[in-house]
Amino acid sequence: MMDLLLIALGGALGACARFWLSGVIARSVGETFPWGTLVVNVTGAAVIGLLAAAFLVPEGIVEGWRETWLLLVVGTLGSYTTVSSFSLQTLALARAGQGGRAAWNVMASLGLCLAAALGGHHAGLNLFGG
Repeated sequence: MMDLLLIALGGALGACARFWLSGVIARSVGETFPWGTLVVNVTGAAVIGLLAAAFLVPEGIVEGWRETWLLLVVGTLGSYTTVSSFSLQTLALARAGQGGRAAWNVMASLGLCLAAALGGHHAGLNLFGG
């Protein structure tokens, strides 16, 4: 039961953070391209890479950190990042005749998220001595 409560708490925090940050980005640069979702997903990928370096070993989660993993990674980052919004926004661009922007969104999201996860993981290894 405690696992579900940790995930629910993290999920609430992550969803609120995603709503806030994507709104800030959209208001500052406009909504002709899904910049807010891109920024959220890239920052989430960087943080998950960092946390993976801190909490994961080949055998799984470092002993004693399972609850923190559930709260931060499963709950918070699970609801903070969003493939569903990315997919819907990409589809909307394509359906609006903006195939180039849709393709750019796919390439930028995939490339930047992978690079951010790698960068976060590398930083975490350096920070946490892995």
